[in-house]
Amino acid sequence: MDQKPARDRIVDAAHDLMLTIGLARTTTKQIAKAADCSEAALYKYFANKEELFVTVLNERLPKLGSLLGRLLAEGAGDPGRTVEENLTDIAHEAALFYEQTFPMAASLYAEPQLKRRHEEVLREMGSGPHRPIQGLDAYLRAEQGAGRISPDADTYAAASLLLGACAQRAFAYEMSPDRKPPQPVDVFAAHIAHTLLTGIA
Repeated sequence: MDQKPARDRIVDAAHDLMLTIGLARTTTKQIAKAADCSEAALYKYFANKEELFVTVLNERLPKLGSLLGRLLAEGAGDPGRTVEENLTDIAHEAALFYEQTFPMAASLYAEPQLKRRHEEVLREMGSGPHRPIQGLDAYLRAEQGAGRISPDADTYAAASLLLGACAQRAFAYEMSPDRKPPQPVDVFAAHIAHTLLTGIA
C-alpha cells in the first residue's frame, strides 16, 4: 500500500484519472478506489469533484497561477528581469499547463449539464479559466505603470493573445502527422513573448 498521506494519494489519483479519461467521466468513487481509500474519506478533504480539480490544477500541474501571483507580488519594473524574460516564463508555464488541462476539461463539452454544474461551482470558488488572463493583464498593467510597456498598449488584448496562443498549442496539432507542435516549448515560449512584446513595447 502507498505510504503517502491519504490527501496526497487522492490528489495523485484524481490527476491521473482526469488526465487519462477526462474530467467528465472521472467520479469521486473512482478516485477513492484508485487512492485506496473510501469515498467518505475523500469527502473529509474535498467538498466535491470541482474542488479536487482546482487542487489538481494548483498542486500537480505547471505553476502558472503561482508564477503570475509571484510576479504581481514582486511588483513591476524589476531591473533584474526584463518584461520579455517574464513573458517567456509565463508562456512556457502556460503552454505546459494547457497541455495537461485541455484533455482533462475537454470532455465537459460533451456533457452540457455537467459543464454548467462545473462552471457554477468554480464561479462560487472564485476560480475558472479566465483567472490567468486577469492575472496576466494585471501584471502587464503594472509594467505599463512602470514605463516598461507602451502606455497605448491594450494589456487585456495582449494577455488574451499570449495565453490564447498557449491554449491553442495544446490541441491544434493533435491531427498533424506526428501529433506534436513544430517547435519545442522553450522555443515557442521565447518566440511568442518576443513577438507579443514587439507589438506592445
